[in-house]
Amino acid sequence: MRYTFPRTAVILLAISGTLLGQSERCEVSGQLTDPQSHVVAAVAVTLIQQRTERAWTVQTDRTGHFVLQAPATGSYTLKVNAPGFQDVVKKISVEANPTLVNIQLGAVAKREDSINVVADVKETTVLFPDPAQRVYVRQETLDANPGRPGAPISIPGVPIETASGGVKAPQYFAPGVAGDHGEPIAQYIQVGSYLVSNNLSSNAHGNGYADPNILIPAILDGVQTDGGAFNVREGNHAENLSAIYELRSRLEPFVTVTGDYRDGDVVFGWSPEGPDVKSWLAVEAAYGNGFLNRLEHRQQYKVNGYREWHVGAHDLTLVGIGYYGSSFIPGLVPLDVPDLHDTIDSRQKDQTHTGELAVNDDWHLTPAQNLHLSSFFRSYDLALYSNFGEGLIRQSEFRTVTGGNATYTHRLTDWLSFLAGVDYQRDAPRRLDLDHYASTDTAVYGPFEKVTANNVTLADTAPYIALDGAFGRYLHYNLGWRRDEIQFDNADLLNSQNSYNTLSGFNSPKATLSYLPGGHSFLPSAAFSFGEAFHTNDPRIGSGTMRGTPISRGHSYQLVVSKDLGGTDFRVTVGHVTTEASLAKIDPDTGLQQDEGPGRNKFITVAARRYFRFGLLQASISKADARDLDTGLPTSEAPRTIVDVLGTVNKLPFRLQARAEFEEVGRRPLGDGFVSVPVREFRGALVRPFLNERMDLGLNFLIASGYTGQTTELLAVRGQTLRTEHVAGVRLPSYVSLSYTYRFRPHP
Repeated sequence: MRYTFPRTAVILLAISGTLLGQSERCEVSGQLTDPQSHVVAAVAVTLIQQRTERAWTVQTDRTGHFVLQAPATGSYTLKVNAPGFQDVVKKISVEANPTLVNIQLGAVAKREDSINVVADVKETTVLFPDPAQRVYVRQETLDANPGRPGAPISIPGVPIETASGGVKAPQYFAPGVAGDHGEPIAQYIQVGSYLVSNNLSSNAHGNGYADPNILIPAILDGVQTDGGAFNVREGNHAENLSAIYELRSRLEPFVTVTGDYRDGDVVFGWSPEGPDVKSWLAVEAAYGNGFLNRLEHRQQYKVNGYREWHVGAHDLTLVGIGYYGSSFIPGLVPLDVPDLHDTIDSRQKDQTHTGELAVNDDWHLTPAQNLHLSSFFRSYDLALYSNFGEGLIRQSEFRTVTGGNATYTHRLTDWLSFLAGVDYQRDAPRRLDLDHYASTDTAVYGPFEKVTANNVTLADTAPYIALDGAFGRYLHYNLGWRRDEIQFDNADLLNSQNSYNTLSGFNSPKATLSYLPGGHSFLPSAAFSFGEAFHTNDPRIGSGTMRGTPISRGHSYQLVVSKDLGGTDFRVTVGHVTTEASLAKIDPDTGLQQDEGPGRNKFITVAARRYFRFGLLQASISKADARDLDTGLPTSEAPRTIVDVLGTVNKLPFRLQARAEFEEVGRRPLGDGFVSVPVREFRGALVRPFLNERMDLGLNFLIASGYTGQTTELLAVRGQTLRTEHVAGVRLPSYVSLSYTYRFRPHP
C-alpha cells in the first residue's frame, strides 16, 4: 500500500499533464488572398513553433481558408510559398483559441515573363463566380498607347477605340458588341473587395461611358475581364463584358519620362518605406500635340492615391483619384476625300475633369464570416465641341455620383458559401446639353442653338444573394439572384411637358455550373453560365415625342472549356447574348432617340498561351455574328473578327527585353450598306535595364493603319456639305517615343 499512492500520484500527474497539454492546444486559422483580395486555393501554409522549430503544414481549401493546430500557446512563424508571388513569412503570437490570421500575398514575384495571363475555370469563388481572364501588370508592361492618352493598359483580345482620339473617354470593344457608347460593357475599379462602378450612365452623347484614362498605368496590378452577366455583384451595363481594374498595394519610388519631339509625359510614384506599409501616391502630367498638322495642345494631369490600414479584424482601403484633361482634339474626317489628312475644323475642343474618393472595410467577423462595407463619391465634368453630322455640336454636362455597398459572406463548410448584399448608387447628371451651331458653313457657323437641355437623376437600389458550392468532387455551382429598383427622374429644361419621373425594376437570375476533373484527367475543365443583365437607357426624350425604354434587358449564355496540353494552355469561349427592343440614346445629329434591337450576338473565342524560360507567347482569335432580329441585318459598328498576338522576350543580347502586341479588328458593317476599313495596330517596347535594374531606358512604338471610331456621317468640308453619306473616322498615326525610368530604392 505504501507504494500504491506514489504510483497513483505519478499516473494522475501524467494524465493531468496530458489533459492540460490537450486543453492548451490552439487552433490557428485564416484565409489566404492575393493582392486584389481574390482567394488563393491549393497553396501550402506552414506553422513553425519558434522554440522547437517543429513544423505543421496544410493546404488552403478552394475558398482560400486554412486551419492548423498549435500544440501550445507561444511564438510561431507562418510561412506561405505561393507560385508567382513573393514568399510570406509572418511571426505571430498564439495566446487565444482560436487565433485568426488572414494573409494577403504581396507583390507578384519577379518572373521571366512580364505579363501573366490567368484564365482558369478552377479559380471561381463566391465573389468571382465567372471563369475570368486576369492580366497581371508589371511596370514594364505595354500600355495601350505608350505616351498617348487612352486606356492605361491593353487587354489582350479586347481592343480599345475612341471617336475623338483625345482625352475623351475611350471605349473597349468585345466580339460582336457595338460599344462606342459603352452601354453593354461594365467597368469597375476594385478598392479592397469593393467594385466601384466606373460607368457614367446617361452621358451627354451615349449612355454608359466609362473612362479608364483617369488611372495612371503604373498603379495597376492587374485587369480582369469576365462575362459580366453571371456575377450578382455586377449590375448596370454588364450585358456582354465586365472589366475590373485591380490596384497595387505598394510602389517602388520611381520617376518615368516618356516623349518624342511633339509629346511629353512624366510619371512619379512613391510609397513610404517598410514592407508592411501598403500606401502609395502617383502623379502624372502630360502635354502633347499629336501627329496632325492641327496642334492639339493636349494637357492631362492625374493624381492617384492609395492607403490600407489593418485595425484589429478590419482591413480598410482608401483610394483617391483626381483628373483634368483639355485639348483641341482632331475630329472625324471622311475616309474617301482626297488630300484631307487633318481635322476639318480648327475650333474642336475637349475638356473633362474627375474627382473621386472610395473607401472599403473588409471586416473579418470570424474565420468563416466577413462583412464588406463600402462607399464612394465622384464628380465629373465634360464640355466637348465635336464635328459630327451637318454642323458643329457642343455637348456638356456636370454630374455627381454617390454609392454604397454592404456585402456579407459566410463559408458554411469547405464546400458551401453564402453571399448576401445590397448595392446603392445615385447618378445625377446636370446641364446635360446638346447644342448645334446655327449654320453648317465653316465660314459662318454663328451661335449655338439648343437641341436638348436636361437635368437627370438615376437612383438604383439592388439587393442580391448567391450560393457557391460543390456537388461531390468534380462539380462546382454558383446560383445568384439580383433585383434592381431604378428611379428615373428626367427634368427637361426646354420642354417641360417632356419631364417625368418613373420607377423601373429588373430581376437578374445568375447561374454557373463547372466541371473540374482532377489534375491527371484527360478531360478538360468546363463551365456553363447563364445570366440576365441590363443597362439603363438615356431617359431624355430630346426632339422626339414619346418616352424611351428605361431599361434594356439582355439574356446571356456562356460555355468555357480549358485544358493544358503539353505545357500550353488552351481555352475556348462560346457566348450567346440576346437583347430586347428599346427606344434609347439621343442621336447627336437630330436630337431624336434611336430604335435598337431586338438583337442577338453569337461569338466564339479560341486562345492559347505558352510560357517559356525566356518569356511568354499568347494568341487569340474571336469570330462573332451580331444581328438585328427584326431586320436580319448585321449590327452596325460591331466587330466581327478580332485577332490578338502578344509576346514577351526577356533574354535578348545586351540584356535587352522586348514586348510586343499585334491587334487587328476586321471590317465591320456601319449601316446603310457601308463597311469599315480594317484597323491594325502593332505596338511594342524595347527596354534595357541599368544599375542593377534601378534604371530603364526604353523605346516604344506604334505602327498603325486604319481609323478609330469609324461611323457614317454627313460632314461639312471646306465650307461645303457632302450631301451623301460617307464613312468617317479618326486617322491612327504611327509613332516612336523614348522612355526613361529611375527607381529611388533598389529593385526587390
